[in-house]
Amino acid sequence: MKKFIYLPFLILNFSFFILNSSCSLQRKLNTAAEENILAVSDLQTAHIGICIYEPASNKYWYKYQSNKYFVPASNTKIFTCYAGMKYMGDSLTGISYTETENDLFIVPNGDPSLLHPDFKKQPVIDFLQHTNKNISIVSGNWRDKALGNGWSWDDYNDNYMAERSALPVYGNTIKFVQTESEGNALGLEKEPQISTYTLPDINWKIKFNTDTAHNFSVQRDRNENLFTITQGKEKYKEQEVPFVTNGILSALELLKDTIGKEIKTEDPLKIQNLKFKTIRSQPADSIFKPMMHRSDNFFAEQTLLMVSNKMLGTMSDEKIIDTLLKTDLKDLPQKPNWADGSGLSRYNLFTPQDFVWILNKIKNEFDWQRIRSIFPTGNQGTLTNYYTTDSSFIYAKTGSLSGVVAISGYLTTKQNKNLIFSVLVNNHQTVGRNVRRAVEKFLQTLRDKY
Repeated sequence: MKKFIYLPFLILNFSFFILNSSCSLQRKLNTAAEENILAVSDLQTAHIGICIYEPASNKYWYKYQSNKYFVPASNTKIFTCYAGMKYMGDSLTGISYTETENDLFIVPNGDPSLLHPDFKKQPVIDFLQHTNKNISIVSGNWRDKALGNGWSWDDYNDNYMAERSALPVYGNTIKFVQTESEGNALGLEKEPQISTYTLPDINWKIKFNTDTAHNFSVQRDRNENLFTITQGKEKYKEQEVPFVTNGILSALELLKDTIGKEIKTEDPLKIQNLKFKTIRSQPADSIFKPMMHRSDNFFAEQTLLMVSNKMLGTMSDEKIIDTLLKTDLKDLPQKPNWADGSGLSRYNLFTPQDFVWILNKIKNEFDWQRIRSIFPTGNQGTLTNYYTTDSSFIYAKTGSLSGVVAISGYLTTKQNKNLIFSVLVNNHQTVGRNVRRAVEKFLQTLRDKY
Protein backbone atom coordinates (compact mmCIF):
# COMPACT_ATOMS: atom_id res chain seq x y z
CA MET A 1 0.00 0.00 0.00
CA LYS A 2 1.41 3.42 -1.01
CA LYS A 3 1.97 6.00 1.64
CA PHE A 4 0.78 9.51 0.86
CA ILE A 5 2.36 12.62 2.37
CA TYR A 6 -0.13 15.39 2.40
CA LEU A 7 1.01 18.70 0.84
CA PRO A 8 -0.18 20.84 3.77
CA PHE A 9 2.06 18.73 6.01
CA LEU A 10 5.06 19.36 3.74
CA ILE A 11 4.38 23.10 3.62
CA LEU A 12 4.01 23.22 7.38
CA ASN A 13 7.27 21.38 7.94
CA PHE A 14 9.12 23.49 5.37
CA SER A 15 7.83 26.69 6.97
CA PHE A 16 8.86 25.40 10.38
CA PHE A 17 12.34 24.62 9.03
CA ILE A 18 12.75 28.13 7.59
CA LEU A 19 11.46 29.76 10.77
CA ASN A 20 13.65 27.58 12.93
CA SER A 21 16.73 28.36 10.79
CA SER A 22 15.99 32.08 10.99
CA CYS A 23 15.55 31.95 14.75
CA SER A 24 18.73 29.91 15.06
CA LEU A 25 20.69 32.53 13.13
CA GLN A 26 19.23 35.29 15.28
CA ARG A 27 20.24 33.41 18.43
CA LYS A 28 23.77 32.80 17.16
CA LEU A 29 24.25 36.42 16.19
CA ASN A 30 22.78 37.55 19.49
CA THR A 31 25.35 35.39 21.27
CA ALA A 32 28.13 36.91 19.16
CA ALA A 33 26.84 40.43 19.86
CA GLU A 34 26.64 39.68 23.59
CA GLU A 35 30.14 38.26 23.75
CA ASN A 36 31.84 40.92 21.65
CA ILE A 37 29.87 44.13 22.29
CA LEU A 38 26.84 44.07 24.58
CA ALA A 39 28.47 42.32 27.54
CA VAL A 40 31.84 44.07 27.29
CA SER A 41 32.51 45.76 30.64
CA ASP A 42 33.47 49.11 29.06
CA LEU A 43 30.12 49.22 27.23
CA GLN A 44 27.70 48.20 29.98
CA THR A 45 26.30 51.72 30.30
CA ALA A 46 26.48 52.61 26.60
CA HIS A 47 23.53 52.96 24.24
CA ILE A 48 24.02 50.43 21.40
CA GLY A 49 22.16 49.70 18.18
CA ILE A 50 22.90 46.94 15.66
CA CYS A 51 21.28 46.06 12.34
CA ILE A 52 22.38 43.28 9.95
CA TYR A 53 20.50 42.90 6.66
CA GLU A 54 20.81 40.56 3.67
CA PRO A 55 19.56 42.25 0.46
CA ALA A 56 19.34 39.01 -1.54
CA SER A 57 16.73 37.51 0.79
CA ASN A 58 15.29 40.87 1.91
CA LYS A 59 15.68 39.69 5.50
CA TYR A 60 17.17 41.16 8.62
CA TRP A 61 19.64 38.69 10.09
CA TYR A 62 19.85 40.53 13.38
CA LYS A 63 18.38 43.61 15.02
CA TYR A 64 19.17 45.07 18.40
CA GLN A 65 17.63 48.47 19.16
CA SER A 66 17.83 49.04 15.43
CA ASN A 67 14.85 51.43 15.42
CA LYS A 68 16.25 53.61 18.21
CA TYR A 69 17.81 56.99 17.51
CA PHE A 70 21.55 57.63 17.88
CA VAL A 71 23.98 60.47 17.27
CA PRO A 72 25.81 59.00 14.25
CA ALA A 73 28.80 61.38 13.96
CA SER A 74 30.40 61.03 10.52
CA ASN A 75 28.08 58.23 9.44
CA THR A 76 25.93 61.22 8.44
CA LYS A 77 28.28 61.56 5.47
CA ILE A 78 26.68 58.44 3.95
CA PHE A 79 23.49 60.42 3.36
CA THR A 80 25.46 63.39 2.03
CA CYS A 81 27.40 61.08 -0.27
CA TYR A 82 24.18 59.62 -1.67
CA ALA A 83 22.84 63.10 -2.44
CA GLY A 84 26.11 64.09 -4.10
CA MET A 85 26.36 60.91 -6.18
CA LYS A 86 22.78 61.29 -7.37
CA TYR A 87 22.58 64.98 -8.18
CA MET A 88 26.05 66.36 -8.88
CA GLY A 89 26.82 64.39 -12.03
CA ASP A 90 30.31 63.23 -12.89
CA SER A 91 32.05 66.57 -12.29
CA LEU A 92 31.76 69.64 -10.09
CA THR A 93 30.46 72.99 -11.28
CA GLY A 94 33.26 75.36 -10.34
CA ILE A 95 31.49 78.59 -11.23
CA SER A 96 28.65 79.88 -13.37
CA TYR A 97 29.39 82.98 -15.41
CA THR A 98 27.98 85.43 -17.89
CA GLU A 99 29.71 88.14 -19.92
CA THR A 100 29.07 91.52 -21.43
CA GLU A 101 31.46 93.45 -23.64
CA ASN A 102 33.57 94.69 -20.73
CA ASP A 103 32.45 92.71 -17.71
CA LEU A 104 32.57 89.14 -16.43
CA PHE A 105 30.04 88.19 -13.77
CA ILE A 106 30.58 84.99 -11.82
CA VAL A 107 28.26 83.13 -9.48
CA PRO A 108 29.89 80.78 -6.95
CA ASN A 109 28.61 77.23 -6.54
CA GLY A 110 30.25 76.25 -3.26
CA ASP A 111 32.98 74.20 -4.99
CA PRO A 112 35.49 73.18 -2.25
CA SER A 113 38.27 72.34 -4.73
CA LEU A 114 39.07 75.97 -5.61
CA LEU A 115 42.77 76.45 -4.77
CA HIS A 116 42.59 73.44 -2.47
CA PRO A 117 46.06 71.83 -2.12
CA ASP A 118 44.63 68.43 -3.09
CA PHE A 119 44.02 69.65 -6.65
CA LYS A 120 46.83 70.81 -8.92
CA LYS A 121 44.59 71.56 -11.90
CA GLN A 122 42.52 74.70 -11.35
CA PRO A 123 40.28 75.41 -14.38
CA VAL A 124 38.47 78.29 -12.66
CA ILE A 125 41.73 80.04 -11.77
CA ASP A 126 43.04 79.54 -15.31
CA PHE A 127 39.85 81.10 -16.67
CA LEU A 128 40.00 84.13 -14.35
CA GLN A 129 43.70 84.73 -14.99
CA HIS A 130 43.21 84.85 -18.75
CA THR A 131 40.24 87.21 -18.96
CA ASN A 132 40.81 90.87 -19.77
CA LYS A 133 37.39 91.89 -18.50
CA ASN A 134 36.37 93.44 -15.21
CA ILE A 135 35.43 90.65 -12.80
CA SER A 136 32.47 90.88 -10.44
CA ILE A 137 30.98 88.22 -8.21
CA VAL A 138 27.31 87.77 -7.36
CA SER A 139 26.57 85.62 -4.30
CA GLY A 140 22.85 86.03 -3.77
CA ASN A 141 22.42 82.24 -3.75
CA TRP A 142 23.96 81.88 -0.26
CA ARG A 143 21.28 81.21 2.39
CA ASP A 144 23.20 79.58 5.22
CA LYS A 145 25.67 80.28 8.03
CA ALA A 146 29.41 79.74 8.26
CA LEU A 147 29.05 77.26 11.13
CA GLY A 148 26.41 74.54 11.23
CA ASN A 149 23.61 74.04 13.74
CA GLY A 150 24.78 72.00 16.71
CA TRP A 151 28.50 72.40 16.06
CA SER A 152 30.80 72.82 19.07
CA TRP A 153 31.62 76.52 18.88
CA ASP A 154 34.98 76.17 20.68
CA ASP A 155 36.35 73.91 17.94
CA TYR A 156 36.52 76.90 15.59
CA ASN A 157 40.35 76.86 15.67
CA ASP A 158 40.62 73.21 14.55
CA ASN A 159 41.05 72.35 10.87
CA TYR A 160 38.25 69.77 10.94
CA MET A 161 35.75 72.59 11.48
CA ALA A 162 36.50 74.99 8.63
CA GLU A 163 33.76 77.50 7.91
CA ARG A 164 31.29 76.89 5.10
CA SER A 165 30.93 79.47 2.36
CA ALA A 166 29.63 80.17 -1.13
CA LEU A 167 33.15 80.70 -2.47
CA PRO A 168 35.60 78.55 -0.50
CA VAL A 169 39.32 78.88 -1.25
CA TYR A 170 42.27 76.87 0.07
CA GLY A 171 39.82 74.69 1.96
CA ASN A 172 38.97 77.82 4.01
CA THR A 173 42.10 77.22 6.09
CA ILE A 174 45.55 78.75 6.35
CA LYS A 175 48.59 76.52 6.90
CA PHE A 176 51.16 77.94 9.32
CA VAL A 177 54.63 76.40 9.02
CA GLN A 178 57.49 76.79 11.49
CA THR A 179 61.00 75.92 10.30
CA GLU A 180 64.50 76.17 11.70
CA SER A 181 67.04 77.93 9.49
CA GLU A 182 70.63 76.66 9.21
CA GLY A 183 72.30 80.02 9.82
CA ASN A 184 73.90 82.24 7.20
CA ALA A 185 76.84 81.33 5.01
CA LEU A 186 79.29 83.60 6.89
CA GLY A 187 78.63 81.81 10.12
CA LEU A 188 77.63 85.01 11.90
CA GLU A 189 74.59 83.37 13.45
CA LYS A 190 75.64 81.31 16.42
CA GLU A 191 72.37 79.39 16.60
CA PRO A 192 69.76 78.38 14.02
CA GLN A 193 66.85 80.78 13.78
CA ILE A 194 63.15 79.91 13.97
CA SER A 195 60.99 81.31 11.19
CA THR A 196 57.28 80.99 10.38
CA TYR A 197 55.46 81.37 7.09
CA THR A 198 51.95 80.73 5.81
CA LEU A 199 50.42 78.92 2.84
CA PRO A 200 49.03 80.95 1.18
CA ASP A 201 50.65 84.28 2.08
CA ILE A 202 48.30 86.46 4.08
CA ASN A 203 48.18 90.12 5.05
CA TRP A 204 46.07 89.53 8.12
CA LYS A 205 47.08 90.45 11.67
CA ILE A 206 49.62 88.18 13.37
CA LYS A 207 51.02 88.32 16.89
CA PHE A 208 54.00 86.34 18.16
CA ASN A 209 54.48 84.69 21.50
CA THR A 210 58.16 83.75 21.91
CA ASP A 211 57.62 81.49 24.92
CA THR A 212 59.69 78.49 23.80
CA ALA A 213 58.64 76.49 26.87
CA HIS A 214 55.52 75.54 24.94
CA ASN A 215 55.04 73.68 21.67
CA PHE A 216 54.41 75.51 18.42
CA SER A 217 50.75 76.50 18.10
CA VAL A 218 48.53 78.99 16.32
CA GLN A 219 45.40 80.42 17.90
CA ARG A 220 42.94 82.50 15.91
CA ASP A 221 40.72 85.10 17.45
CA ARG A 222 37.18 83.76 17.52
CA ASN A 223 35.62 86.55 15.47
CA GLU A 224 38.36 87.93 13.21
CA ASN A 225 41.43 86.92 11.27
CA LEU A 226 43.88 87.73 14.03
CA PHE A 227 46.36 84.92 14.70
CA THR A 228 48.66 84.45 17.68
CA ILE A 229 51.68 82.25 16.99
CA THR A 230 53.53 80.55 19.82
CA GLN A 231 57.01 79.65 18.63
CA GLY A 232 58.01 76.37 20.20
CA LYS A 233 61.29 74.49 19.99
CA GLU A 234 60.32 72.18 17.15
CA LYS A 235 62.58 72.24 14.09
CA TYR A 236 59.58 71.72 11.85
CA LYS A 237 55.91 71.99 12.68
CA GLU A 238 52.77 72.93 10.80
CA GLN A 239 49.18 73.66 11.72
CA GLU A 240 46.10 74.36 9.61
CA VAL A 241 43.74 76.93 11.07
CA PRO A 242 40.33 77.90 9.65
CA PHE A 243 39.98 81.55 8.75
CA VAL A 244 36.91 83.74 9.18
CA THR A 245 35.27 83.75 5.76
CA ASN A 246 33.26 86.96 6.24
CA GLY A 247 30.86 85.72 3.59
CA ILE A 248 32.98 85.90 0.43
CA LEU A 249 35.18 88.85 1.45
CA SER A 250 38.14 86.81 2.73
CA ALA A 251 38.02 84.66 -0.39
CA LEU A 252 38.08 87.72 -2.66
CA GLU A 253 41.12 89.07 -0.82
CA LEU A 254 43.00 85.79 -1.27
CA LEU A 255 41.87 85.43 -4.90
CA LYS A 256 43.15 88.92 -5.72
CA ASP A 257 46.64 87.87 -4.65
CA THR A 258 46.39 84.66 -6.69
CA ILE A 259 45.03 85.93 -10.01
CA GLY A 260 46.50 89.42 -9.78
CA LYS A 261 43.16 91.15 -10.32
CA GLU A 262 40.61 92.77 -8.10
CA ILE A 263 37.19 91.13 -7.92
CA LYS A 264 34.25 93.33 -7.04
CA THR A 265 30.81 92.37 -5.74
CA GLU A 266 27.65 93.03 -7.72
CA ASP A 267 23.91 93.19 -7.05
CA PRO A 268 22.13 89.97 -8.23
CA LEU A 269 19.40 92.08 -9.87
CA LYS A 270 21.89 93.35 -12.44
CA ILE A 271 22.32 89.92 -14.03
CA GLN A 272 18.99 88.22 -13.41
CA ASN A 273 17.98 88.14 -17.10
CA LEU A 274 21.34 87.06 -18.51
CA LYS A 275 22.20 83.55 -19.70
CA PHE A 276 24.92 81.65 -17.87
CA LYS A 277 27.62 79.18 -18.79
CA THR A 278 29.50 76.92 -16.41
CA ILE A 279 33.09 75.85 -15.84
CA ARG A 280 33.56 72.31 -14.58
CA SER A 281 36.38 71.94 -12.09
CA GLN A 282 37.07 68.42 -10.78
CA PRO A 283 35.63 64.88 -11.08
CA ALA A 284 32.87 64.54 -8.49
CA ASP A 285 34.33 61.35 -7.04
CA SER A 286 37.58 63.18 -6.28
CA ILE A 287 35.57 64.98 -3.59
CA PHE A 288 33.48 62.01 -2.46
CA LYS A 289 36.44 59.68 -1.92
CA PRO A 290 38.33 61.87 0.62
CA MET A 291 34.97 62.74 2.18
CA MET A 292 34.52 59.05 2.97
CA HIS A 293 38.13 57.85 3.31
CA ARG A 294 39.54 60.54 5.59
CA SER A 295 36.10 61.72 6.72
CA ASP A 296 36.66 65.20 5.35
CA ASN A 297 34.06 67.43 7.03
CA PHE A 298 34.68 70.41 4.75
CA PHE A 299 34.10 68.42 1.56
CA ALA A 300 30.94 66.94 3.07
CA GLU A 301 29.50 70.31 4.07
CA GLN A 302 30.22 71.87 0.71
CA THR A 303 28.83 68.81 -1.11
CA LEU A 304 25.46 69.21 0.54
CA LEU A 305 25.48 72.93 -0.24
CA MET A 306 26.37 72.24 -3.89
CA VAL A 307 23.49 69.76 -4.14
CA SER A 308 21.21 72.42 -2.66
CA ASN A 309 22.42 74.99 -5.18
CA LYS A 310 21.89 72.63 -8.10
CA MET A 311 18.42 71.46 -7.04
CA LEU A 312 17.01 74.61 -5.46
CA GLY A 313 19.13 77.49 -6.75
CA THR A 314 20.23 78.41 -3.24
CA MET A 315 22.75 77.04 -0.74
CA SER A 316 20.84 75.99 2.36
CA ASP A 317 21.27 72.86 4.46
CA GLU A 318 17.82 73.21 5.97
CA LYS A 319 16.04 73.50 2.62
CA ILE A 320 17.90 70.71 0.83
CA ILE A 321 17.56 68.30 3.77
CA ASP A 322 13.82 68.98 3.92
CA THR A 323 13.57 68.43 0.14
CA LEU A 324 15.49 65.15 0.21
CA LEU A 325 13.49 63.78 3.13
CA LYS A 326 10.26 64.51 1.25
CA THR A 327 11.44 62.95 -2.02
CA ASP A 328 14.31 60.46 -2.37
CA LEU A 329 14.33 59.58 1.34
CA LYS A 330 10.59 59.60 2.07
CA ASP A 331 10.55 55.82 2.68
CA LEU A 332 13.20 55.76 5.39
CA PRO A 333 12.21 53.34 8.19
CA GLN A 334 12.43 56.11 10.80
CA LYS A 335 12.45 59.80 9.92
CA PRO A 336 15.80 61.19 11.09
CA ASN A 337 16.70 64.53 12.56
CA TRP A 338 19.27 65.52 9.93
CA ALA A 339 21.13 68.72 10.72
CA ASP A 340 24.29 69.01 8.58
CA GLY A 341 26.37 67.40 5.88
CA SER A 342 29.34 66.18 7.89
CA GLY A 343 28.04 64.80 11.19
CA LEU A 344 29.75 67.44 13.33
CA SER A 345 26.37 68.35 14.77
CA ARG A 346 25.03 66.50 17.80
CA TYR A 347 21.55 67.44 16.60
CA ASN A 348 21.81 64.62 14.05
CA LEU A 349 19.73 61.59 15.07
CA PHE A 350 19.49 58.46 12.89
CA THR A 351 18.68 54.80 13.49
CA PRO A 352 20.74 51.76 12.43
CA GLN A 353 17.84 50.77 10.14
CA ASP A 354 18.10 54.18 8.44
CA PHE A 355 21.73 53.51 7.55
CA VAL A 356 21.01 50.00 6.29
CA TRP A 357 18.21 51.46 4.15
CA ILE A 358 20.33 54.22 2.56
CA LEU A 359 23.25 51.84 1.95
CA ASN A 360 20.89 49.45 0.20
CA LYS A 361 19.58 52.35 -1.88
CA ILE A 362 23.13 53.31 -2.85
CA LYS A 363 23.86 49.68 -3.83
CA ASN A 364 20.74 49.55 -6.01
CA GLU A 365 21.26 52.88 -7.75
CA PHE A 366 25.00 53.01 -8.40
CA ASP A 367 27.69 50.80 -9.87
CA TRP A 368 29.36 48.57 -7.28
CA GLN A 369 32.86 49.37 -8.53
CA ARG A 370 32.16 53.06 -8.03
CA ILE A 371 30.93 52.41 -4.50
CA ARG A 372 34.07 50.40 -3.73
CA SER A 373 36.25 53.27 -4.91
CA ILE A 374 34.45 55.79 -2.71
CA PHE A 375 34.08 53.76 0.51
CA PRO A 376 37.28 52.69 2.29
CA THR A 377 37.98 49.01 2.87
CA GLY A 378 40.02 47.42 5.67
CA ASN A 379 43.28 49.20 6.52
CA GLN A 380 42.34 52.23 4.41
CA GLY A 381 41.39 55.75 5.46
CA THR A 382 39.67 55.81 8.84
CA LEU A 383 39.74 51.99 8.80
CA THR A 384 43.55 52.02 8.91
CA ASN A 385 44.82 49.32 11.33
CA TYR A 386 41.35 47.76 11.43
CA TYR A 387 39.97 44.83 9.41
CA THR A 388 43.47 44.15 8.10
CA THR A 389 43.02 40.40 7.52
CA ASP A 390 41.43 39.72 4.15
CA SER A 391 40.51 43.41 4.12
CA SER A 392 38.43 43.60 0.93
CA PHE A 393 35.46 41.90 2.60
CA ILE A 394 34.30 45.20 4.11
CA TYR A 395 33.55 48.67 2.73
CA ALA A 396 32.32 51.05 5.38
CA LYS A 397 32.14 54.54 6.84
CA THR A 398 33.17 55.21 10.41
CA GLY A 399 32.08 57.97 12.75
CA SER A 400 33.39 59.31 16.03
CA LEU A 401 32.72 62.09 18.47
CA SER A 402 33.26 62.19 22.20
CA GLY A 403 31.23 59.24 23.52
CA VAL A 404 30.22 58.19 19.98
CA VAL A 405 31.53 55.37 17.77
CA ALA A 406 29.73 54.36 14.58
CA ILE A 407 30.36 52.16 11.56
CA SER A 408 27.99 51.30 8.73
CA GLY A 409 28.65 49.63 5.41
CA TYR A 410 28.86 46.50 3.30
CA LEU A 411 30.27 43.12 4.34
CA THR A 412 30.78 39.81 2.50
CA THR A 413 30.98 36.67 4.61
CA LYS A 414 33.25 33.71 3.87
CA GLN A 415 30.15 31.82 2.73
CA ASN A 416 29.76 34.58 0.11
CA LYS A 417 26.74 36.22 1.72
CA ASN A 418 26.53 39.94 0.95
CA LEU A 419 25.30 41.90 3.93
CA ILE A 420 24.63 45.51 4.88
CA PHE A 421 25.25 46.48 8.50
CA SER A 422 25.16 49.36 10.94
CA VAL A 423 26.55 49.46 14.47
CA LEU A 424 26.03 52.68 16.45
CA VAL A 425 27.36 53.23 19.97
CA ASN A 426 26.51 56.32 22.03
CA ASN A 427 27.40 57.46 25.55
CA HIS A 428 30.37 55.17 26.09
CA GLN A 429 32.88 56.31 28.69
CA THR A 430 35.97 54.48 27.53
CA VAL A 431 38.52 55.31 24.85
CA GLY A 432 37.13 55.06 21.34
CA ARG A 433 39.74 52.49 20.32
CA ASN A 434 38.29 49.95 22.79
CA VAL A 435 34.82 50.35 21.28
CA ARG A 436 36.11 50.08 17.73
CA ARG A 437 38.01 46.88 18.57
CA ALA A 438 34.90 45.35 20.13
CA VAL A 439 32.82 46.15 17.05
CA GLU A 440 35.60 44.87 14.82
CA LYS A 441 35.62 41.54 16.67
CA PHE A 442 31.85 41.19 16.20
CA LEU A 443 31.99 41.98 12.49
CA GLN A 444 34.97 39.68 12.02
CA THR A 445 32.92 36.88 13.62
CA LEU A 446 30.11 37.66 11.21
CA ARG A 447 32.60 37.47 8.36
CA ASP A 448 34.20 34.18 9.45
CA LYS A 449 31.23 32.08 10.59
CA TYR A 450 28.32 32.99 8.36
